[in-house]
Amino acid sequence: MTLLETVEVLNVLIVGASQGIGLEFVRQLLKDDQVGRVFATYRNAPSLELNEWLEHQPERLTLISMDITDEAQIAQGIAHIQQHTTQLHLVLYCVGVLHDGELQPEKSLQQIQPERLMRYFQVNSVGAVLLAKHITPLLKHRDRSVFASISAKVGSIGDNQLGGWYGYRASKAALNMFLRTVAIEYQRKSPNTVVVMLHPGTTNTRLSKPFQRGVPAEKLFPVERTVAQLLQVIHNLQPDHSGQFFSWDGSLLPW
Repeated sequence: MTLLETVEVLNVLIVGASQGIGLEFVRQLLKDDQVGRVFATYRNAPSLELNEWLEHQPERLTLISMDITDEAQIAQGIAHIQQHTTQLHLVLYCVGVLHDGELQPEKSLQQIQPERLMRYFQVNSVGAVLLAKHITPLLKHRDRSVFASISAKVGSIGDNQLGGWYGYRASKAALNMFLRTVAIEYQRKSPNTVVVMLHPGTTNTRLSKPFQRGVPAEKLFPVERTVAQLLQVIHNLQPDHSGQFFSWDGSLLPW
């Protein structure tokens, strides 16, 4: 029996659910009869799809405003969830930034700017570890649970063959280190929680859109396929997988 099959009804939190992979996680999990409640966060405003799903399934879907660069908002969001439940079984951190207006991946050292590096770290790594800090009370229960964050293969130091993309690479490497360390602390504080990092593969979303040229068609995944593959990886997790870095096909990635 796999990890989450031992839980009769799953309560799920998806952070960064307004678009891309996070939005698709909401869609697919709402179709899963094992899932009881889905808590989905957005930063500015909920997407049209989220509002439509909320209208049809208000008893299963709860929308929460949360800017993960603001720790107070993270704490408020967790407090809101605690008004509805004392337990979460699956937490998915789907927030990430690669480009945003003037923020673009660096091609050389000369393009590095400290404030832009800080933006990468704030969103891609610090937000996840702050979430892990505040979410602990909702994971400390007898059932098995999973804390999974979307990472990226380019955050692997051992796999870095091309260089460039300093801020994005380093912030994803920091994410991996943060959550590897969280996994060790959770062994004491929340021993039934498995913490993993997940590389989704190149997915056809707004994040990857400017960089898709040259990606073979068979390696550019529609978001539906990406989420189905990641859910399968999560489904196959075992307790001793905590602290590991998985690719979309279930293989382990180097640090």
